[in-house]
Amino acid sequence: MSILQNIVGKLWMTIISLVAVVLIILGLFLYRYIDTNFPKLGEQQRDLEQLAFRIVDELSDRSHDSSYFAAMNDVLDAQSIGMQYLRSPSGTSEEALLMSDILTPLEQQQALQGVVIQKRFFASAEDGNKEEYLAIAIPVTGPDNDEVTGSVVMYQPIKSSESLQDYVKRLFALASFMGFLLTTFFAFFLITRLTKPLKQLRQAANLITQGQYSTRVYVGSHDELGELARTFNLMAEQLEETIKLLNNEKANLSRVLRSMSDAVISFDTKHKVIFANPQGETILKEWGEIMWNDPDPEGGAANSIPEPLQLLFDEVIQETKVVTTKLHVRQGVWSVVMAPLYSHKRARGAVAVLRDVTEEHRLEKLRKDFVANVSHELRTPLSMLQGYSEALLDDIAGTPEEKHDLAQVIYDESLRMGRLVKDLLDLARMEAGHMEMNLGPVELAPLFRRVHRKFLALCKEKDIRLECVPPPDEVVLQKADQDRLEQVFTNLLGNAIRHTMPGKAIYLRYQTLTYQDTSAALIEVEDEGEGIPPEDIPYIFERFYKADKARLRGATVGTGLGLAIVKNIVEAHQGSVNVRSIVGQGTTFSVILPLDP
Repeated sequence: MSILQNIVGKLWMTIISLVAVVLIILGLFLYRYIDTNFPKLGEQQRDLEQLAFRIVDELSDRSHDSSYFAAMNDVLDAQSIGMQYLRSPSGTSEEALLMSDILTPLEQQQALQGVVIQKRFFASAEDGNKEEYLAIAIPVTGPDNDEVTGSVVMYQPIKSSESLQDYVKRLFALASFMGFLLTTFFAFFLITRLTKPLKQLRQAANLITQGQYSTRVYVGSHDELGELARTFNLMAEQLEETIKLLNNEKANLSRVLRSMSDAVISFDTKHKVIFANPQGETILKEWGEIMWNDPDPEGGAANSIPEPLQLLFDEVIQETKVVTTKLHVRQGVWSVVMAPLYSHKRARGAVAVLRDVTEEHRLEKLRKDFVANVSHELRTPLSMLQGYSEALLDDIAGTPEEKHDLAQVIYDESLRMGRLVKDLLDLARMEAGHMEMNLGPVELAPLFRRVHRKFLALCKEKDIRLECVPPPDEVVLQKADQDRLEQVFTNLLGNAIRHTMPGKAIYLRYQTLTYQDTSAALIEVEDEGEGIPPEDIPYIFERFYKADKARLRGATVGTGLGLAIVKNIVEAHQGSVNVRSIVGQGTTFSVILPLDP
């Protein structure tokens, strides 16, 4: 930093410049005054010449009057003028200066011959130093002006005129230079003392900008600088307190955002991510790995707005309003609320709150499907009951056989309604955790044989081969409900028979495996039926799965609650049920039951 870029240098240069200007102005006035009021050398020489001629005129009549000559010397001595009377070249004098110091012998002869002589010479003064003099020699004639009787020699120190001027000028210049140096020194010292608190304030301000909000300035005076220091310290205290409050609020907000189950993401106007809580970072990472139709050309998808939110973001920025919608990303459903962020009444970005409502959406869909399916399942038998009952009442059936057929249909539909109501009640109890189970040891081999006998006749009737690979007789489930397990295999085999074409086979097999660090029984029901489409597999254990197909097949199809009941019973035994299927090749249900849970 140069000297003109800080306050010390500026004040210092200002003061010395002001002093220099003042000294220059005073010097100009003083020099002008000296030149105007002090006599110059030419004037001194002219005055000395005029005085000499007047004295010579007087001496022409009083050349032998020594008293007059002495009186004139006394008068002239007051003006620092010396006077001697030269009568012969070899003459001597007892005056302050010897004649030989003033005029050379040749000049003395010339003066006695009537020549006026003017000259400057150097002679020793009373203090022993050489001093310059101005001298004039004028011849003195007799009363008749016919003969030169002598010569009056007058001399005066030149320093009494121009030398005095030069001396005064040199003295003023020296005094000005010394004053300038002293002024510079004291100005620099004073300015340094004055600006020291300002430097401390600057250093403290720099420390505060670096985050050291506890910085304070020493207050060493009670003047304006002291007041400034106290005001700065008060400002620093208030700033430190404000920063602490802001940091506390920021920490609280950060904890709230991080503890939220919803994802919070904010973007700027350039579609870049400003902030994201952990849930938001997870969404950005997952959505950033998806290959969209228009991928980010610059890469860095995790740091920019995901494609599903771009149109919503543009709408929020353009219309500056809060927008709420739902987005379907893969198999998930997200509820999105996006609002603009303002800065000086302008939108500087947007913040989005995302909630995973896949489960709520699925449950809502299940609820609607459940109501629709239950309504359909109940309306069909009720319609048949009503129609056939009216036929009986109206005696449409003329023969006993026709009446018997109508009554049989009414009976079958009532049984179907009973099974539907029973299954609904069982499923409601299971999902509520109120399922009644009689736990005890259950031998799997007799259970396999009983289920095999139950469906063997039905399979022969439909030309389906039913093969059973039972477990050994010693395999026993230590804590199980035999009736509930039979219900599981009954539902699975019933579904397999319903979806298997004639000439195909169904297999009931047993294996042993380790499940959750314990021995378990793996029971598989495999069919060679039509299979299940991949998009339907996640929903087959929901209520009324394939209920639409049930409307086409009439009473030969179950209630659509069988697999949901299977899943609840197996999980109640601390097991699991899985499915794998290939369309056109068949389906395999795998039931895992711990032997000793």
